[in-house]
Amino acid sequence: MRNPSDPSACSKPSNKCRSLDRPDVSAASSSLDPAWRRFTTRGESSADTESTAGITLSMPRPLVCIVTPALAGANNGNWQTAKRWSQMLRTHYRVELLDRWQGEPSDVLVALHARRSSESIARWSRDKPRSPLAVVLTGTDLYRDIHVDPGAQRSLELADRLIVLHELAVADLPVQHQAKAVACLQSTSTRLELVKTRQHLRCIMVGHLREEKAPQTYFAAARKLVHRSDILFDHIGEALDPTLGEKARKLAHECPRYRWLGALPHETTRGRIQSAHVLVHTSRIEGGAHVVMEAICSGTPVLATRIAGNVGMLGVDYQGYLEPADGDGLAILIERCRDQPDFLRELRDQCAARAPLFEPARERTKLLAVLRDLLGTDTSARCQ
Repeated sequence: MRNPSDPSACSKPSNKCRSLDRPDVSAASSSLDPAWRRFTTRGESSADTESTAGITLSMPRPLVCIVTPALAGANNGNWQTAKRWSQMLRTHYRVELLDRWQGEPSDVLVALHARRSSESIARWSRDKPRSPLAVVLTGTDLYRDIHVDPGAQRSLELADRLIVLHELAVADLPVQHQAKAVACLQSTSTRLELVKTRQHLRCIMVGHLREEKAPQTYFAAARKLVHRSDILFDHIGEALDPTLGEKARKLAHECPRYRWLGALPHETTRGRIQSAHVLVHTSRIEGGAHVVMEAICSGTPVLATRIAGNVGMLGVDYQGYLEPADGDGLAILIERCRDQPDFLRELRDQCAARAPLFEPARERTKLLAVLRDLLGTDTSARCQ
């Protein structure tokens, strides 16, 4: 399965690719290849031991490289996924987090974003054809890029496994790629539901201001309900689209109960989600939003667009859907949340029923199973 000349290769043989020979156990440990020595010294608890003929060899744990085009500074969902997965995998693997792969030693590549990581995916497939490759598909991948972008389409072809992030996403892939896809729902910690004031209803929308998140729908609902002094609108996110940022500033000036708070630290944002009465999620393209599961696991009901990425998290029978770009429909749902306590309670109960899907232990078990499967994958289709 691995290239014998590749120092990062795994020792598990493939039935079609030449296997890696074990190190000569009759040699002193000082004669081990320098690359293997480097692997055994990187990271905490990075190696297991094997004793043969009275000599103890340090056997490195497999090294997983996670490539995400968004690192910590981006403060977005892709970064949160990469960070969380690296923490979950460290008990079994050594893990590197990179924004691109440029030949660094690794046994398996997990690349977030078929289009934006397409160069790393292509290089890995070219340079390490015997080493397994997983591609994690975001919402823009699933519902836009894989249909129009050659780089994203090539990433689907090269991947040994495709990882999607909500229940309906496998069926949304091209038929020829569905067999190598697996759904791995993301997770978050559970927070206690707070007792919230009855003096007003506080809505919150979380997402950087860009076209895919469709903040114009939220803007329209705020304008529609400007006469309601008992309904407040908070908005968290950086203006990645300057035009949308200008619209948010103008709305805040014209509608005093709309507040654009800009980008906030993740922990602060979670606290604001927890204290809000309802999270509003107006995306027109979504692969499985962090903020939706964070609201669910904080006791905060959700109003969301009826798109696959949201339905795959909230369920087909959820009562809090609006159609994409329907600002008037959103305003009606928000008023129902304020004026009909039973409706808000029903949404909260439906969210609570979905919360177990997003438990960290569940995601970790699934992720480890995917990695075990990957490291046993026959990659001979890419060895030719």
